[in-house]
Amino acid sequence: MMKLLARLLLLLLLGHAVAMTEKATGIAFPSKKNGLEIFGVGVRKKGPIKVYGVAMYCQAALREKLATISKSANKKQALNTLRVGAKDSHTTFLLQMSFKVGAEKMASAIADSVAPRHSGSSQDVESLKSLIFDGVSKKGAAVRGTTFQFDCSRSGVDVSVDGKNQGSVASNGLAQAFCDVYLDDKCVSTLRDNVIENCCAP
Repeated sequence: MMKLLARLLLLLLLGHAVAMTEKATGIAFPSKKNGLEIFGVGVRKKGPIKVYGVAMYCQAALREKLATISKSANKKQALNTLRVGAKDSHTTFLLQMSFKVGAEKMASAIADSVAPRHSGSSQDVESLKSLIFDGVSKKGAAVRGTTFQFDCSRSGVDVSVDGKNQGSVASNGLAQAFCDVYLDDKCVSTLRDNVIENCCAP
C-alpha cells in the first residue's frame, strides 16, 4: 500500500514540470516547450567561456521510466535509458547564448559536433549547418540572449532561431546524432548529468 501511495505521489509531482535556471549562466528556461516537459539544464563551455545554456524537453513517459532507476546504484542504466528514450521520442533542445559568437562559427561548432556522430549522408549535416547559419546571419551574430531550438523526432530535425522556424532536415539519423551531442559519453555540456539528477530516484 505504501509503495502504491509513493508511486502515485511521484506521478503527481511529475505532472507539474517547473521552470529551471541554469546556475553557471543564470539563464532561465520555461517549464514546457511544444507540449514537452523540461528534464534538465546545462552549460556549454569553451575553456573558461560559458558559451550557452541548454535545456532538454521530452515526453512524460520517459521521465516516468527514469524515476524508477536509482541514480546512485544504476547510473549507467539511467544514462542508457535517457539516451535511448530521447532518440525514440520527440525531444527538443533549447539553447540560449551567454556569449557572442559569429554566425559561421556558431553554425560550424554545432555541425562539427553532430558530424562524427552521424553515420548517414554528410549533406544532412551541411543542411543543418546552413539552417543555423541563415538564421543567425540575418542578425549578424549569435549575441547574448539569442535562442536556438532543435526539435528532434523520427522525421528529422526542425531548426528555429529566436522563435522563427528556419526549416528542417528530414533525417532520423541526424536527429539521433543531435541527441547524442548532449547525451552520449562525449557530450558537450553538463546537461545529461543534470537530467539524471532531476529525474532519477536517489
